Amino acid sequence: MAGLEFTKYLLSRPAPGSAGATGTWRTYRPVVNQDKCIKCGLCWLYCPEDTIDWLEDKSVRINYDYCKGCGICAEVCPVKVIDMVKETVV
Repeated sequence: MAGLEFTKYLLSRPAPGSAGATGTWRTYRPVVNQDKCIKCGLCWLYCPEDTIDWLEDKSVRINYDYCKGCGICAEVCPVKVIDMVKETVV
């Protein structure tokens, strides 16, 4: 099995906000209703930007500095407790 020891170097690892900070261009942001969340972690698992932290108590926290507002987390939530809320002008 020569060469298998190098496979660990071939796999990429996600980094929070791989495309950079969101800035002012995000149109929608995900808001989690923590009271109704079943703490399954699917939103964390499917987030393409790795901006959702799955905390030790299994609750989630979203890093809005890097969240792009794609809505994947809301789509994969089995109990639909993530609402995509329109951003407002600050």
